[in-house]
Amino acid sequence: MADRSEIKSWLTDMDGVLVHEGHVLPGASELIASWRASGTPFLVLTNNSIYTPRDLSARLKSGGLDVEEKDIWTSALATASFLKSQKSIGSAYVIGEAGLTTALHEIGYIMTDQEPDYVVLGETRNFSFENLTKAIRLINAGSRFIATNPDATGPSAEGVLPATGSVAALITKATGREPYIVGKPNPMMFRSAMRRIGAHSESTGMIGDRMDTDVVAGIEAGLHTVLVLTGISDQAEIERYPFRPNEILNSVADLL
Repeated sequence: MADRSEIKSWLTDMDGVLVHEGHVLPGASELIASWRASGTPFLVLTNNSIYTPRDLSARLKSGGLDVEEKDIWTSALATASFLKSQKSIGSAYVIGEAGLTTALHEIGYIMTDQEPDYVVLGETRNFSFENLTKAIRLINAGSRFIATNPDATGPSAEGVLPATGSVAALITKATGREPYIVGKPNPMMFRSAMRRIGAHSESTGMIGDRMDTDVVAGIEAGLHTVLVLTGISDQAEIERYPFRPNEILNSVADLL
C-alpha cells in the first residue's frame, strides 16, 4: 500500500519515534492527540519488556506525552499472547522484570523452576550466574526456549548495555538451542497488536525508526511502513538494505 489516505489504524514504535532519551520528539504529542480526537485506533509499541504498560504510561506522561496504559503494546504482552495461543494453561521459568512476569501472570501462567513448559527470557538488569545456569539446565531438560526480543544491546548514559539478544546468545551457546523470538522483527508482534485493536493489515500503518526491525517486520506483516529519521536510521543506513519503506519522513510531525 502506498496511499496513506487509506490508513484507518496505526502502530508506532516508541523510542526514536515519539520520544528520545526521555524527551518528546516534535509532533509526537500532536499526533497522539489527533488520533484520539478522530477515534483512530492505535497502539504504541516497544520491544523493551522491563516495564508494564502502566509503568510506561506514567513515564511517558511525566515526560509530557499523554499515552494511556491501554494504548501500549510491549514485547512482554506479545510474548504472553503467543504463549497463551500455544498452551493456554502453562508454566514458565522467567528471567525478566515486572513487565514480563506481570504479563504472564495475567494469562494465568505459573512461574516455576520445576519442569516448566517454557524458559522465557526478557530484558533485565538483574542477571545472575545462578538463574542463567538454571535456565540452561531446564532447556537441556526439555523446556522450550522463548525470548521477548532480539536486541543485543540497549542504550544508557554511560554507553551500551548488554540486552536480551546477548544473553540469549550465551544460553544458545551453552544449550545448542535457539530461542523463538516474539518481538520485532518478528511480524507476529504487529499481528498480535492489530488483533488487540481490531485492525487489518490492509488498512494499518506502522511508524518506526529502524530498518532492521520496524520496517522489515512491517513489510512482512503487510503494513504501510513509515520510517522517521529521528532515531537510529539515516540515509546511509537506509541504503544498506534491499527493501524500502513506503514513506521516509523527517519526523512524525510530517504526518500531521
